[in-house]
Amino acid sequence: MDYVKLINCMRCGMCLPHCPTYKETFLETASPRGRVALVRKFQEGELVESEKFLEYVSLCLDCQACASACPCGVNAGELVAEFRCERKQEQGLSTMEELILRKLVPHPDRLEAATAPLRLYQRTGLQKVVRSLGLLKVFPAALGRMEGLLPKLPEAPLRQTISEVTPAVGEQKGTVGFFLGCVMSLIFTEASLATVQLLSTLGYKVVTPKDQKCCGAPNMLGHDIDGLKEAARFNTDLFQSQELDFVVTDCGGCGAELKKYGHHLDGEAAATAFSTKVRDISEVLAAEAGALKEKLKPLPLKVTYHDPCHIAHCQGIRSQPRALINLIPGIDFRELPEADACCGSAGTYNIEKPEMSDRVLSRKVQNVQKTGADYLVTSNPGCLLQLKKALSEATPPVKVIHLTELLQMSLNG
Repeated sequence: MDYVKLINCMRCGMCLPHCPTYKETFLETASPRGRVALVRKFQEGELVESEKFLEYVSLCLDCQACASACPCGVNAGELVAEFRCERKQEQGLSTMEELILRKLVPHPDRLEAATAPLRLYQRTGLQKVVRSLGLLKVFPAALGRMEGLLPKLPEAPLRQTISEVTPAVGEQKGTVGFFLGCVMSLIFTEASLATVQLLSTLGYKVVTPKDQKCCGAPNMLGHDIDGLKEAARFNTDLFQSQELDFVVTDCGGCGAELKKYGHHLDGEAAATAFSTKVRDISEVLAAEAGALKEKLKPLPLKVTYHDPCHIAHCQGIRSQPRALINLIPGIDFRELPEADACCGSAGTYNIEKPEMSDRVLSRKVQNVQKTGADYLVTSNPGCLLQLKKALSEATPPVKVIHLTELLQMSLNG
């Protein structure tokens, strides 16, 4: 870890009103500057790695709202993640972590096979029985929580059904690679199909290499930096072997990680070149706003937008999604209070820290309800999972969809 990054924090407190955990607790140890101070003192040898120390550090959602607010550019979330990666390198992966992060996640065919029982669970009606009888209570709380977040799964993962090459409609203006996020491919296939349709309609040939692997974000969450680097090198080589203008993703988490491949691989030329090509779908569509607007049909809907942390804070993308929503004729767009505040999903945080996650989520749900919107639009699978469940149970319920699904609704009339 770069020690200079730790001492750059001048403890001004600009981060405090933006940190979800600090807003819920008002504890200094639950704030970005508090975490930076803890890690600094550990690095300087004044603190030991105690259970309490790790508890304070692990409370960070890594939403990086603090980085957006910091006048010195200190990214407390990233520093905490780097610290935990260093500790994991020293300790090594556990057997379960090795199984998940090295044997399962990097292999899309194994991930797809692992979700097959879940499809059977839903299609046989077993899920309805289990939920109606409250049988999940007899299982560990984490398992019940994961099951509760599970939406209706598609018939098959997108990687199995999508064409490797989708031709442009009309005159071809460019060729883009499409990065299939794991969760997007396995769960939110409709959103990714909408992404491909929009790109094709706007004149782009879309290349979707089926050999691509997970972006490495789960490895980063699991503090497995070596696994992340393996994913980065594999995907860099795969996509750089194609003649592509851009590499497009509709998953905020993937986009944030892909854009950091150059950093993760210590400035390697190929990885840096790859990262410069990566675009969130909203960036590409916003650049084609004129052509897209001509194709959109009226939608008389009340809509609000939640900024995923990986898009707003990690990639600095804020205006493009809103501009795209407002292109749609008849749309009634309502700005969400604290729109860029974390929803509490944060990768696996909502499973590992359910109490804090729920407190952060409750604040988000209340703000959504204030807008009176019928639809909440967002662009990250973790946010979609978390908010779909919470807002389906709200009064009145609010539908949650991906940005490309809303645009496809308008495109198809």
